[in-house]
Amino acid sequence: MITYPEIDPVALDLGILQIRWYGVAYFAGIVGAIVLGRVRASTSLSPISKTQVTDLILYIALGAILGGRIGYSLFYHFLHYITNPIDIFKIWEGGMSFHGGLLGAAAGGLIFSRKFKVSFIRLADFASPLCAIGFFFGRIANFINQELWGRPTEVAWGMIFPVDPLQLARHPSQLYEAALEGVALFAILWLYSSKPKATGAVTGLFLTCYGAFRIFVELFREPDAVPGFIISDWGTMGQVLSVPLIIFGISLYFLAQKNTFASK
Repeated sequence: MITYPEIDPVALDLGILQIRWYGVAYFAGIVGAIVLGRVRASTSLSPISKTQVTDLILYIALGAILGGRIGYSLFYHFLHYITNPIDIFKIWEGGMSFHGGLLGAAAGGLIFSRKFKVSFIRLADFASPLCAIGFFFGRIANFINQELWGRPTEVAWGMIFPVDPLQLARHPSQLYEAALEGVALFAILWLYSSKPKATGAVTGLFLTCYGAFRIFVELFREPDAVPGFIISDWGTMGQVLSVPLIIFGISLYFLAQKNTFASK
């Protein structure tokens, strides 16, 4: 059993301005994606130039933040936010939905593709590995903010979070997600896309792997009080929303192998 190393959610307090670890995580994710995006853009496989990378990442990041917050409000705490709409803007308090963020990121990428006349599917293949960087820092921020912790456990690395009213040893599921959805997903996609692949294959692999990782980690993560378990005593909202991702990802991957999107 491990006692949580209390970390102030405020990274830097300037009196009239507080910089929270959430903000640091967003910044690190965006900068990391831009830096590695420019590395990807330097190869002949890239659909965009190095000078376009920053714009693409900002389009995607803005869409992800807006979509993530709106998705969280709709999927997890609809009644609260419909009666307290101003709370939607309090992103420093936590509360982002990956599935909503994915839709928002896709919308941002679509706007970029239309504006700069670049294939949307090729953009998705280009950006998929970069998204994992943001996932990693986002989950670390969840850990620092003591939210989205795991279910009670007796494993040696079970952690007691100070804000937990029950003071139970729990799985540090935020770190599990940082390892799988961040590090492992990035490594898989970066290596897989290092050589030419059929258009759409990288995106299909991204959706499939993320969905599988998320369903697995949710077995250790305490579900949100609302809506709680969706199916019996194990199915969570995160798992339910990840099933379509896997189905769509596998379908996209096999369609890509048939060169369905080669001219798009």
